[in-house]
Amino acid sequence: MQVLQLLISGVAQGCIYGLIALGFVLIYKATETVSFGQGELMMLGAFAGLVCMTMLGFPYWLAVISAIVALAALGVLTERIIIRPILGQPAFSIVMLTIGIGYVARGLITMVPGIGTDTLALPVPYKDEILKFGGNEFGVGALIINVEQMVVIGATAVLCALLFVLFKYSKIGIAMQAASQNQLAAYYMGIPVQRLNGLAWGLAAAVAAIAGLLLAPITFVHANMGFIGLKAFPAAVVGGFGSLPGAIVGGILIGTVESFSGFYLPDGFKDVAAYVVVLAMLMFKPNGLFGETLRKKV
Repeated sequence: MQVLQLLISGVAQGCIYGLIALGFVLIYKATETVSFGQGELMMLGAFAGLVCMTMLGFPYWLAVISAIVALAALGVLTERIIIRPILGQPAFSIVMLTIGIGYVARGLITMVPGIGTDTLALPVPYKDEILKFGGNEFGVGALIINVEQMVVIGATAVLCALLFVLFKYSKIGIAMQAASQNQLAAYYMGIPVQRLNGLAWGLAAAVAAIAGLLLAPITFVHANMGFIGLKAFPAAVVGGFGSLPGAIVGGILIGTVESFSGFYLPDGFKDVAAYVVVLAMLMFKPNGLFGETLRKKV
């Protein structure tokens, strides 16, 4: 039972990593840009849900929808106002800009009176609920699962299914795939590449907001919760940086390794487990689990 509980805990944490890693991959496939502000977008999504529920009095589901829509709009505006003007500049410049966006977002949140520097709880309806399976009348040997973890896993599965339908069957999804393969060719075929780039940033921000809303009941809401993005980036690398399914699989792999290493190995190893996994992957399979091998002729 202990092993199963560790596995479920690791998969739930890995789903959070995977959702943030999805944002990395979506933006990279659309613009060949790595955005290191995904963790802060996740943090803003959690704060947006908190504000909607505690200050505006929205019910939980309306607060969730409002936060996702708000972050999607923020992602589109960020691409249009900040990112688009410098596209074509060296990749290092864009990476530094996204890091700066993250620091600005974190700094602005800390300036908000009453919530910026505090650690707050998101009042979700399933807070602290558990599911109990098996065991004797005293609870010995029972499998105890937090409902928060099951919600994370279930929501991730539903979101992955929706993204699959989007990219497989919708015109927008097919156009985004075409643009990610070759932007110039897609432009000449009449595909609005710039609009799709903005849509990719909006979609990545919306996914990050979902990750923040799912993580908030487990770890609380605070200005530094965006640092989890530093572990989501290895998840994208492990899965293959251009693969959407790989982002989820990489996140689950890292989350599971963290869960078991934190229980069976000495203290401190859990904090470096993600980087040990990504270093091993880069040594033996540099393109990641689902990455494509590309060759260039010069």
